[in-house]
Amino acid sequence: MASKYDGLARIIIQNVGGKSNVISLTHCVTRLRFKLKDESKANTEVLKATDGIVTVLQSGGQYQVVIGNHVPDVYAVVNQIGGFGGEGGAVDSGEKEKMTLIDIISGIFSPLLGVLAATGMVKGLLALASFCGMSETSGTYIILYSVADGFFYFMPIFLGYMAAMKFGMNKFVGMAIGAALVYPNIVDLTSLEPIGTIFAGTAFETNIYTKFLGIPVLLPGGGYASSVIPVILSVFVGSKIEKLWKKIIPDVVKNFLVPMCTLLVIIPLTFLVVGPIASLAASAIGWVTSGAYSLSPIIAGLIVGGLWQVLVIFGLHWGLVPIMMNNISVIGYDAVLSPYFTATFAQTAVIVAILIKTKDKNIRSLAVPAAISGTFGVTEPAIYGISLPKKKPFIISCIASAIGGAVIGALNVKCYIFGALGIFAFPSYIDKTTNDLSSMYGAVIGVVVAIVIAFVLTMITYKDDEKKSEAKIEQKPNTSGKSMKKSMIASPLKGIVKPLNEVEDEAFSSGALGLGVAVEPTEGKLVAPADGTISAFFPTGHAIGMTTDDGAEILMHVGMDTVKLEGKYFTPKAKQGDHVKKGQVLLEFDIQKIKKAGYSTVTPVLITNSDQYTDIIPTDAKQANQGDTILTLL
Repeated sequence: MASKYDGLARIIIQNVGGKSNVISLTHCVTRLRFKLKDESKANTEVLKATDGIVTVLQSGGQYQVVIGNHVPDVYAVVNQIGGFGGEGGAVDSGEKEKMTLIDIISGIFSPLLGVLAATGMVKGLLALASFCGMSETSGTYIILYSVADGFFYFMPIFLGYMAAMKFGMNKFVGMAIGAALVYPNIVDLTSLEPIGTIFAGTAFETNIYTKFLGIPVLLPGGGYASSVIPVILSVFVGSKIEKLWKKIIPDVVKNFLVPMCTLLVIIPLTFLVVGPIASLAASAIGWVTSGAYSLSPIIAGLIVGGLWQVLVIFGLHWGLVPIMMNNISVIGYDAVLSPYFTATFAQTAVIVAILIKTKDKNIRSLAVPAAISGTFGVTEPAIYGISLPKKKPFIISCIASAIGGAVIGALNVKCYIFGALGIFAFPSYIDKTTNDLSSMYGAVIGVVVAIVIAFVLTMITYKDDEKKSEAKIEQKPNTSGKSMKKSMIASPLKGIVKPLNEVEDEAFSSGALGLGVAVEPTEGKLVAPADGTISAFFPTGHAIGMTTDDGAEILMHVGMDTVKLEGKYFTPKAKQGDHVKKGQVLLEFDIQKIKKAGYSTVTPVLITNSDQYTDIIPTDAKQANQGDTILTLL
């Protein structure tokens, strides 16, 4: 069955340079994250102007197409149509992916974010329930806590899977490495009396609990449950070992001998070398970040709170998220990144103030869902849809968040649970071991300060933009004095001819998708405007792309927002890939039923490769029959 996102997915794939230009694809809460072979092949402006896309960003080696809260649905359709590799998967493009540290961290953690947030919220709510008197020995609490803590406890297994995908290793071998790290008998070793200790009395103190072939095995307190760095580093090393075995072992027995030999080497190596090094690195990160924070919590809070949204825009916050997770795992809490919490509420307060003051119906329609989404911790729709394009509201949100972050820093607020977002994150600041609420109170104070400042400043400064005059599409005159080859494009419809800048949808009227004209049909039949091949026939039937035998690329889009009809009232008479003759019927549609459903039938006829022509001259006729020339291409 065709998805309502088929059309959008095809536009995205085509305008990131096609499948052959895609190295890998992942997604996070609001955006598709492409790794492209050549970003110059992507049509950024076309994507930005496409209905259903909030904006496009290029950062950290990623080409990010911001969709909004329904990105998982769009991602699934893009994967299905493009034949890409699934969550975090790489496309077999024949080119090795070059990864920065941010790429690696983002690729590993992004697909897990939804479950991280969900289980973090449950954990926070249980902390609140425990404080309010729920017995931690009751069956209800134990079962719900398995939901909340199970994912975090066994996180090395999930990270092993994602890291293996990122490093090109057998995914199940990656999971097996993670499983070995949290195997119960291994975890139970940390409850025994240590047989030795190194770095005693320092932040790097590590105990020796057993030996492997006479070599001491170092284990962090509590083992590797909920750890982050050890499994990622182990899978990276394991991926190199696996490649070596693949070169040595004969093909006939590779299926089982490569995993076996890889695990027999990497698991002991993990417990003897890789794990201890990673654990010491994790302790070092916790020690350094806590030490830096203690120098000036207020300044640290000011910086983290003020810059967090900027980091989110470019996807650079992924470089800091593991620090927070590591600190919670190693020292039981994180104070370094706690000030980021105010950014969500500052941004949401700005949007609520705009919602109150604006008279622009379009902004109001964007602000309501953005405010709701922001309340639950997802601010990208608010940032990309409203505040960032208007600049001043975004700056106000950053200022308010910085001040709120400074307050959180001054109050020494600590976060004890990772993952919860928005209003569900407040219980994350309860110290469950002592039921101390001081950090939660501090978080509330910081958030309130940020909300008040953001709301008041926006109420004082916000004004709707003055309506801009309708965009006029300039045609380029021929000043070369040379004769030009002409190509005629016939009207695919019978109806009233209109200038493109009179089309209601800005993506068409601005010329961003190409130059041309619009036709308001009086007959529900669309024919081929020239001889050529149908390059795209959307499953919903409302839009057809074709390439003429002369090389012109034409887009015919029947109506505005008619994709929402999901194919109702449209009857295709041809299919993608067909070579058609001028005047051949491609589509029939019911004009009256489409209008009765509340949609315009005005049809833009665009030359999407307009930049390849010296001039595109629209007809000056007010009426057109099928076959009449409506565009002359020079």
